Parts: sequence; structure tokens; C-alpha cells
Amino acid sequence: MNNYKKTIFDNGTKIITESISHAKSVSLGIWVNAGSRDELDKERGIFHFIEHMIFKGTRSRSATQIAKDLDTIGGFSNAFTGKEQTCFHARVLDKHLRFLTELFSDIFINSLFAEKDLELEKAVILQEISMTEDTPDDYVHILSDQTFWQGDPLGRPILGTKETVSKITRKEILDYVSRFYSPKRVVIAAAGNVDHTLLVDYFRSFLEPLSDENNVSFTRPVPLVTPTVSSYPKELEQVHLCVGAQASSLSGEKRFAEVIFNTLLGGNMSSRLFQEIREKRGLAYSVYSYINAYIDTGLLRIYLAIDKKEINRVLELIELLIKEIKNGNLSEDDIARAKECLIGGILLGAENMSNLMLRLAKNEFIFGRYISYEELIKELEKVTLDEVIDVSKRMFLAGNVSITALGPLDRDTIAVDPLNF
Repeated sequence: MNNYKKTIFDNGTKIITESISHAKSVSLGIWVNAGSRDELDKERGIFHFIEHMIFKGTRSRSATQIAKDLDTIGGFSNAFTGKEQTCFHARVLDKHLRFLTELFSDIFINSLFAEKDLELEKAVILQEISMTEDTPDDYVHILSDQTFWQGDPLGRPILGTKETVSKITRKEILDYVSRFYSPKRVVIAAAGNVDHTLLVDYFRSFLEPLSDENNVSFTRPVPLVTPTVSSYPKELEQVHLCVGAQASSLSGEKRFAEVIFNTLLGGNMSSRLFQEIREKRGLAYSVYSYINAYIDTGLLRIYLAIDKKEINRVLELIELLIKEIKNGNLSEDDIARAKECLIGGILLGAENMSNLMLRLAKNEFIFGRYISYEELIKELEKVTLDEVIDVSKRMFLAGNVSITALGPLDRDTIAVDPLNF
């Protein structure tokens, strides 16, 4: 039974819910359809900065009071900034939903962005940037984005840089909030024991009066892939390595075949990368692949951390494993096992209210409609062996690969040519 409902206010704000009557909790998110790829180059990190500042006080609540209110209702609350969306979310017992809507509406609409808080939070974010740069297994993925989409906003770090964050002003923050936090860009998503009509009534007085007059329309340029090898020398015990290839967008027709290919390549413990590089050869503790997909493009990325002496050996192994799939070294049983792994993950995720809420919002932004798990599983099950081989050839075309290395080596150490990968 489909318990999905959607209401659109006159100003364009959408409220979407999926009711799970047996649940004891509700996961609620306020989403804004804007993220780091929408920033000007000189203002990199401003959406992440806004995400932090939202919790720093309103006309009726101090930052301390906001923290106390969130703690009092228990559950879990957080926020995140992505390349394309920003989200403020919480999961609470269903009896606290009305209070949560009032609290979130207050911080979303009435945040002060006070100058004194601005300077304090700058210091916090600068520490966050430093912490990320000191965490090589995280930082190399950021560097990989920069390598893969050189010169495009999609390749910029979500946190910004120390230089850009240090220069962000209150005026610039208020300008971004005015232009991008407009009603037509806002989606309220909730999953769990939630009554749609009541939730709409809770939010109506807060959100429906908001004006959309400052909404800006823009077209995101489709980023071009830059096939290259980039190294970032740093004194570390290991080399942290990323290999990237272009993937489909979030709505691309080949996305289901690609996710099966990724599962076979490096998506689980029985994958070829994990079995060959870790289990058979002991060359890495951590090795995996995953897909980052966006509204108009995507990236399949392989990550591993290795001894610097083994970098070319490992790159050659990765190339060999991919070529085996491209040459048809797959069986129907391989495809069936990958599908079962993915379907199991999908259905297990369906038991988590936060996952349901995230899916509701993402599907609204991408497709403008509800997509059931049954529909998703049906599309996965339709994928054939030949389609998986075809996407492996398309994704790893010569000249479609970038390599990023962080650690104790320089560019000349890497012998593999991404143009012939």
C-alpha cells in the first residue's frame, strides 16, 4: 500500500510524507535545492557556512536554547551540505513532531546570522577544514573531485577553503539565503508515524506566507571530465589512491547496470577488487568502489591505501580486473549475486525512517514523484549480463579516467597512463 502524499503551497514549497503506521518515530527534513556547486568561486563554502549559522540563534531562541530544545525532545538531529542540496533533519518520537516543526521553522526562517557568531563559527569551520586535511582517507576523495572535474564548481570542496571561508561576510550570507532559500526550492520530507494533513497544518502558518520574489533561476553547466594523473605529496605512511571514471546521472538510463557493475567491481567483500587486492595479495587493508551521482553526471570512484612501492602494481591490477569484465569474464551467477546483494540492502534500508525520508526528498528533486521500492527492484532485476559488460566498456573508455594520489610520492612515480587505462 502506497502511503505517500504530497502538498504544494501556493508559493511553491512542497511537503511530502510517507506514513508508516507501526513506527514510533518520525524522520523530518527541511531540504533546500541548492548546494556547493551553485556558489561563486570566491564564495566557496558559503552554503556549508549557512548550514552552521542556522543553529546559532533566532529572535526568540539563543544558540544554547536551540541546543537544549533539540536535546530535550531526544532523538537525533543534524544537518548537511551537499553539492546540490542542503538539508536540516531530525528523527524524534512521533509525539514530539509538532514541537520539532515549530523549532525547525524558527531556525529556518528567523536565524539572525549575528556578526559575533559569524566570526566564532568561522574559527570552527577553519578547524573543520584542517581536520579534514589531516584525515587522508577523507581528504583524497576531495582532491579526486578536483582532479576529475577540474575548473568546474562540482569539483570544489563543499567546506570551501581557508582563504574563501575567512573572507565570507554577513552581507554575502544574507544575500545567498535571500536568493537560494526561496520557497520554490524548499521541500519538507517526513517518514514514519506521521499524519500528512496535520504536518501540512503545522507548517502552513510558518512557510506558506513566505515570498518567492527573490528566487533566482540558473542553469548548472554540465562538467567535463579531465583525464589526468594528479599527485599531492604529503608525509604519510601510505599512499591514498583514487581512480575515477565517468558514470551516469541520477536519472540516467544505464544507472541500474552501472550499480551492478560497481557491486561486482568493488562494492562488497566478494567483489573483485577486495578479493584480488586484499584477500589474495594483502596489498591493502581498505579497498572499495562506489558511485557518486548528480542531477546531470556521475562518478565511479575506486579507493585504496597502499605502500608507495606498490602503486604501479596495484594500478595495473585494477586495470586488469576492469578489462576482464569489459572482455566478458562474467557469469549469470555473478549478476544474480550482485542483484541479490543490492536488493537486500534496499529492503533493509527501508526499515530505517531516516533512509525513507532521504529517498522521498531525493526522488522529488530528481523525478518529481514517489518511487516505490518495488519499482526500484523491478528495474534492477531487468538488467542483463550484456548490459553490465556494455557499461563497463563505456565508463572505462580510454581517456575517461583520472587518477589522484595523496602521500609520499610525486607524479613521476606513477607509470600508468590514464589515457590508455
